Parts: sequence; C-alpha cells; structure tokens
Amino acid sequence: MGLLDSLASQVLGGGNTQNTLMTAVMGLVGNQQSGGIGGLVEQFSKKGLGDIINSWVGTGANLPITPEQVQQGLGNHAMTQLASQAGISTDEVASHLSQLLPQLVDKLTPNGTIPQGDIMSQGMNLLKGFLK
Repeated sequence: MGLLDSLASQVLGGGNTQNTLMTAVMGLVGNQQSGGIGGLVEQFSKKGLGDIINSWVGTGANLPITPEQVQQGLGNHAMTQLASQAGISTDEVASHLSQLLPQLVDKLTPNGTIPQGDIMSQGMNLLKGFLK
C-alpha cells in the first residue's frame, strides 16, 4: 500500500464514501476542460493561495492547507458538488481534501512540473487501491 493509499484510508476509512470522493477528486484534477492541475493551480492562485498550491507542485516540502482554505480555493459550487457526490457535508469534504490534495498534487507533479496529457489515467494508477 502506497503513501497516498495509506493516508486516504486513515482519513476516509473504507467503503463507498472513500471511493466516491477519490473518484470525484480525480475528476477535479483530471478535468482538462477546466485546465486539470494547471487550472487548479491558477484557481487557487487567483484566490490568494498560490504559495500553498505551488509548494505541492514544487520539489520542496508541501505547505499545509486548512479546510477553510480548501473551500476558498475550490469555491462553493465545487465543494457542494463534491459533497453531493460523496454523500457527506461540505465541511467533511474540505477536511478530507485539506489532507489529501497536497499529497495528490505532489504525486501527480513529479520533478516539480505539471504533466501534460492524460493525467486522469496517471492519477487512477496512483489511486488503484481506492477503487477496488
């Protein structure tokens, strides 16, 4: 079990909520229409969170993010959609994402660069353990 698998299992426990939230998050970072990870970085940067998200992309230490900052960065609409898909509250989604997003973005941006192409398949390969 990889680091991300272990972290998500500790944060989310098992079952459908974990699978649904991870699938929704991969849809978020893998959505090429919204710019994928690059779009996510831009969105967070526009909302004053550029230093935090850029630390996840870079090769240094990942800066932490609070649940409130996750909500700020993603916006109410995205948070509501994620909560609806996962069947949990937006506060719970924000709490989970504050722990998972830094690791996920870090793992999907090897060598400090945002990958080009099909990040969804790369991310799903990283998260295979969640979707069993």
